[in-house]
This record gives sequence, C-alpha cells and structure tokens, in this order.
Amino acid sequence: DCRQYTNKSCEECLKNVTCLWCASSRRCMEYPVRRILPPADLCELHSARWGVCWVNFEALIIAMSVVGGTLLIMLGVCCCCCCCKKKSKKQVLGGPDKDDERAAREREKRRVRQEERRAEMKSRHDEIRRKYGTV
Repeated sequence: DCRQYTNKSCEECLKNVTCLWCASSRRCMEYPVRRILPPADLCELHSARWGVCWVNFEALIIAMSVVGGTLLIMLGVCCCCCCCKKKSKKQVLGGPDKDDERAAREREKRRVRQEERRAEMKSRHDEIRRKYGTV
C-alpha cells in the first residue's frame, strides 16, 4: 500500500512503481491508472512525481511536447527536402528518370520482337500459300 510512505521521502515512495508522490502535501498514493495525468484535486501537476523524484509532471509534459513537436517538424522538413530533391533531379535531367527510361527500353524491345514474329508468321503464311497455290 502506497499510503504507508506518506510523510516519508519521495525516493521511498517511488520504489513502488504504482505509487505517486505529491511533493506539496508529502503524500504517497496509488497512481490513478484510469487517467493519464493525476487530477488536480489529488495533486497539482507541478508537485506530482512518478518514476523519479527529480521530474514533475508539468516539466515532463512540456519536455515531451517540445521533443514531439521537434520530431514532427524534422519529419516535415525531411519530406519536403526529399520531394524537392526528386523534383529538381528530374528537372536537371530534363525528363524521365531511370525507371521511366528502363520501361521505355522494355516497351521498344517488346515492339521489335512482336514485329519480328509478325514478319515470320507472314513469311510462313506466304510459303504455305505458294505451296498450295492459293497466291
């Protein structure tokens, strides 16, 4: 039970991970797991400690917001840089990229093979027509 550490030290209270230390009232209590943050009537955010004694919830929220915002901004900048780099690369090359060029070469090879097959089939048909005199 966390209440047995009330009026003792924060370190003793937080040895149990289910406990929350309120520095202003020097109370140790069960962490309200149904809520993410402890309610103000239980303990003010600037006085609430959980996990470690040197970080309060208010500082933790601010730090996590700053880190999260920084990560989102960095992700956005990276996406923009990648898109701009790809666009500028296409403009510098003056047209299609390597994938487009490879696809065009493959289409041309298929077209050439198809024409060769058509010519071969036409010569076979002409040969059969000459053989049976239907020309």
